This record gives sequence, C-alpha cells and structure tokens, in this order.
Amino acid sequence: MAKYIFVTGGVVSSLGKGIASASVGKLLESRGLKVTLIKCDPYINVDPGTMNPYQHGEVYVTDDGAETDLDLGHYERFTSAKLTKDNNITTGKVYYSVITKERKGDYLGKTVQIIPHITDEIKNGITRIASGKNIDVVIVEIGGTVGDIEGLPFLEAIRQLKLELGREYAINIHVTLVPYIKSAGEIKTKPTQHSVGTLREIGIIPDIILCRADREISKEAKEKIALFCNVDKEAVIPTIDVKSIYEVPLNLHKEGLDNLIVRLLHLKCGDSDLSDWENNVLKRIRCPKSEVTIAVVGKYITLQDTYKSIYEALVHGAIANDTRLLIKKIDSEDIEKSSAEKYLKGVQGILVPGGFGYRGIEGKIKAIKYARENKIPFLGICLGMQTAVIEFARNVCGMNNANSTEFDEDTKYPVISLLEEQKKVKDKGATMRLGEYECRISKGTLAYEAYKKNSILERHRHRYEFNDKYGEVMKKNGMVFSGVNPESSLVEIVELKDHPWFVACQFHPEFKSKPDKAHPLFRDFIKAALK
Repeated sequence: MAKYIFVTGGVVSSLGKGIASASVGKLLESRGLKVTLIKCDPYINVDPGTMNPYQHGEVYVTDDGAETDLDLGHYERFTSAKLTKDNNITTGKVYYSVITKERKGDYLGKTVQIIPHITDEIKNGITRIASGKNIDVVIVEIGGTVGDIEGLPFLEAIRQLKLELGREYAINIHVTLVPYIKSAGEIKTKPTQHSVGTLREIGIIPDIILCRADREISKEAKEKIALFCNVDKEAVIPTIDVKSIYEVPLNLHKEGLDNLIVRLLHLKCGDSDLSDWENNVLKRIRCPKSEVTIAVVGKYITLQDTYKSIYEALVHGAIANDTRLLIKKIDSEDIEKSSAEKYLKGVQGILVPGGFGYRGIEGKIKAIKYARENKIPFLGICLGMQTAVIEFARNVCGMNNANSTEFDEDTKYPVISLLEEQKKVKDKGATMRLGEYECRISKGTLAYEAYKKNSILERHRHRYEFNDKYGEVMKKNGMVFSGVNPESSLVEIVELKDHPWFVACQFHPEFKSKPDKAHPLFRDFIKAALK
C-alpha cells in the first residue's frame, strides 16, 4: 500500500512548494523508493491550456497529451517519475466529473454536495494514481495558500485521507515564510504561527514545517516555531535561498528531512545516495570551465515562469558542457521597434521559443534573420520553427510577405498553415496536437548528430504546421527537412545547409530535459554556441 506526503503552503504563494515536493521525491528515490507526484490546482479551469501565459505561466505537456501545471515539469526534472493527465487534479476536472455523474444518475437521487461528493472525487483521484503500480510514496502538492476559499475542498479531502489512512501512511509537510524585517533587524516567526494555526483550524496538524527564508534561521527561532506550532524541533527545517534550485535536495538531506520522513512513515529503504547529483550536476554548476551567453527572444519575457522549461533546459545544456550560462531575455516587440543587432550583438546563441498570436512575430523574424546571416547558432522551438520557415521564405526564397495563416489568412504564400485535423475544431480546450509523437531523423544531419538514432519521440503543442506545398523550393534554397513524422509526413525539424548550427523543431524538446541528462538538442546548441 502506497504512503502519502501532503504538501501545503501558507503565508504567501510562490514559496517553492513545487521545488520542495520535487526535492522530496528526489531524496526518496535516492534511497531506492519508487515515487510519483500529484499537483492539485484549485482553479475552475479544467486545465491551464486556455490560460494566458501571463496568468498562469508555462503549460507543461505530458507524454499522453495533458496540458498541466508547470510544477509537473519540476517533478519530472528532479525524479524519474513518468507523469500523465492523472497527475494534475483541478477543481474544474473534479466538478466536471461529478456533474457528469449526476447527469447520468450515478448518485441515485441524492443531493450532490461538496462533502462527500466533491471531496470523495478528490480522494479517488489521489489514491487512484498508485493503484497497481507498485508505488511506495505519493507526494501530493496542494496549490495555493492555506486560507484560500477555493482550496478548502482539497484541504478537507487530504484531512479525511490522512485520518482514514492513519499516521504511518500519511504525513503533512507545510511550507511557510519566515521573513526578515529590515527595519527591526530580525526574522519573524509570527506569519508561520498564523499559517499553521489556520491549517489546524481546518483539522490538519503539520508533521514537518519547511521554513522559507533568505538567510539563516537561528536555533531560538526554530525552537519558537516548534513550541507554538506543536511540532518536534527536528521537524522545523529551514530552506534558505540558493543560487540553483538543484541544490535544494542536497540541502534538505543535510537538514535530515529524508531521515525524518522515513521514520515517520516507517519506510523500508536504503541510505540516501546523492553522489551522482552532486558530482555531475552541482559541481558543474558551481565550478564551470567556461561561460556562454544565450539570447531568448520571446513574447512573454516579463514573466519568469512562462518559459520555465526552456530556461531549465538551457541550464541542463550548459551543465552537460561544463559551462556557466548567462541568459539574455529579449522581448521580441523591442526588436520590432529597433534593430536586431542592438539587442543581439555579442550573444553566442539565439533561441526563439513558442507562443500564440501575431504580437511580437516580426521581432522574432528579425532575430532569426540576424542569427542566419551572422552564422550565430540558433534553436527554434514550435512557433520558433514556424517563424524560421517564414523568415527563410521571405528573405531567401523570394516569397515576399510569406506568412502563417494564423497571422494572415489571405497571405499569398501560406508557408505555415492549419493542421488538417484542426480545420473542424471549434472548442479551444485540449484540442491542439498534443503529447508524444514519433519523428524519423535523416542521417548526416545536425539532428541525427545530436540524437544518434533514427527514431525519436517528442511532445507537441500546436495547431499549425509547415505547408508541404513549399517543400521543394525551400530545399532548392538550402533548407533541410531533417525530421519528419512517419504517419502524417508532418515536418518536425528543419536545418540550414550553409550555417554552423541552425536547428528548429515543431515539438517541445525542453519537456524531456533533466539536469543530469540534458536534452540532445539543448546540449548540442550550447556546444555550438561555445565554439
């Protein structure tokens, strides 16, 4: 029977519950345990797929095509867990399921209520994930902050589960803020006390408190938190700000977190072994042999979380090349108003990520032209590939004003057009080309040199594709179609012949990159940039 760790947060959002959950997963895996992780999101959207990136940040896509919360990206990067649509539970999913059952008459005439019907649906979603999979520990992160109205059904559900499963089968880790008040010159424990008090009013007593702080927490402060929050002194664990999120598992291990969890849940496992993580990841981050500057030219640059997996995959590529990464974030609209050279001069590599809508597109095209003409290593992803095709059509193939039908339905040269399967789609939610699809790679290409194999599986999230009608003219002018889907003949990867390293892909390679196993395209992109 699987055991459960429920992770809640208090005081403020963005404390790093996702990183904490992923780090706990990493620690338990290092002891030989099999883990999986769930993110419970209180919003009423069924999934984040229709949300503006400025509202929600990145939409992370799983192999089975689920559009999920970005924390699932942290889970997969830190652990070996293979996540699916069932690993992200939202209020929207829960209510949709319950209402569908009610319409079918599954509740036999009962009045459908939050308790027990909504909470039972949540509990079923949490416990179902480990059914028949030999999972040792399920880590469940509850989104939002304790005290939020929308999160109450999830908190009530885990309260019930913890009671039903028993103390040896379920514990709660509560993440709180211990702020430093500059004017007083001291850290304050009161926010943590209030947060734990709110949690206890709901009926949940935390077993472990992770205290987020920007500096060391004194022994006296930890003892105060233990006393007023009714937890053991050793269960008050500081999590101090670090330069790299990949330091967190090791720091938590040094604080004894995994030993405490093993004891509380009576887990049978070996000792922790994080030597590979420390030697192959952290040492390279701390003492790199070289340095590289990469420009990311995007539409949503002002929000850090929008390109979260992109930034992390670049870090992984740098780790694989034993180099320090400097990311220069550039808003494509700024390039539209000025010149590409003004913003891109001096960078060693240029990456153009995905996105939707016409805003900022011409700036991306300018950046790609600059990379092509100045022989700067370039990596385009999803919309980045589509804009690379548009730039090549306009400036190399002589197709003036070539475009995507997403931006100009009446363009004379629709080099990017709507997928055939998308032409009858009306609903926006979960209707794109989503999830894992095969790509066949041609030998003698940069893509093959990176992957070292003919067939790969990568994750997609798009509605538009390369228009095969323009394939021959593009080939004659030097474009190489190095990766193609064998079933649909969809162009997956394009390259340029007369360029040191110019690769653009329709899929999202960033979703399959890990700090100790960089994605081949990001690894080779950084390698080319270093040259």
